[in-house]
Amino acid sequence: MWTEILDKNALKEFMESVSFFHDSCIKEMKYLSGAYVDEDLSMYPVNDRRVLSVIIQRQFKENSMIEMEFQGLKYLKLFPADDKYTCEILDSTMILKDDCIYWCDQGGLSEADLDAYEGTLLCASKFRWRPVEGCMGQKEFFLPIR
Repeated sequence: MWTEILDKNALKEFMESVSFFHDSCIKEMKYLSGAYVDEDLSMYPVNDRRVLSVIIQRQFKENSMIEMEFQGLKYLKLFPADDKYTCEILDSTMILKDDCIYWCDQGGLSEADLDAYEGTLLCASKFRWRPVEGCMGQKEFFLPIR
């Protein structure tokens, strides 16, 4: 069941419930723009969906894996660590500002820090999340269509 975050109190409760993503990692992402080219090669070139789904796995028994869905994605700055470094998230920040929600993979940031932040940063119009059961490990959650 999805839980939508609509205000600062709900956001605070969510972040506390996932321990600010301490000992977590981004496992997968899936983006749906809304644009497509049809079978007859006609194009629908409008990004009217802009939905980014992010799978996070955590080293906690409760909500070990969650799916975060960012609707109306405004931007994604993705800076994955290369294979010489670890990519665990030790802390994170989520901020509601100007009818947008921001998520970044570092804790303790303020609104003033967002523009200059050089790590992974998401901005969207809406945010919701849900726990995912029985899918831990390396097997892909977002399976490709074949």
